[in-house]
Amino acid sequence: MNYYNSIIDTIGNTPLVKLNKVTKGIRGTILAKVEYFNPGTR
Repeated sequence: MNYYNSIIDTIGNTPLVKLNKVTKGIRGTILAKVEYFNPGTR
């Protein structure tokens, strides 16, 4: 199990996910930030 000692330790670690299906045929890499995991949005 992963855990943090402080909520401060989680700041700046919002994961990025590559969008594959919606960007099919587009050159370049398109990423989306998954803000659901951001402690400030809960």
